[in-house]
Amino acid sequence: MMNRVQKISPNLWFDHQAEEAAQHYVSIFNNSRIERFTRYGAERNDSSSFAEGAIMTVEFQLEGQHFVALNGGPHFKFNEAISFIVHCETQEEIDYYWEKLTEGGDEKAQVCGWLKDKFGVSWQIIPANLNEMITDPDAAKSERVMKALLQTKSKIDMQTLQRAYEG
Repeated sequence: MMNRVQKISPNLWFDHQAEEAAQHYVSIFNNSRIERFTRYGAERNDSSSFAEGAIMTVEFQLEGQHFVALNGGPHFKFNEAISFIVHCETQEEIDYYWEKLTEGGDEKAQVCGWLKDKFGVSWQIIPANLNEMITDPDAAKSERVMKALLQTKSKIDMQTLQRAYEG
């Protein structure tokens, strides 16, 4: 029996921390697991600095979303052009993910619910209903929420956004 392959899977390029990053993320999110490792073989690219048998990729799932982490060397770095959004139902959930993902991360990159973790990957830790609030047909409501959001210096406070929404 063949496993069904997810149509689109994010591929994360790490210098050499693919396994460490995958293990870290799997430890944070429920319904998550390491699925498979592939290793550099004898036929590896000659420009690779990885020894035969070293981990090349780690396939893993976070909350059912499939990812691939690649040990590709120092050629490319993450930036904020791509981020992963974590939709949270409660302030406790926001607090949990914020604490776990900011540990060892870039403090200067923490604004409006955005953060950069210790591997340089960008995340947005937001209330699950944020999109509904900022796209509300009542322009006054959505503008108040957007103003409150843009004044957030780091982690989002759901009560502050809810108060802004309610006026």
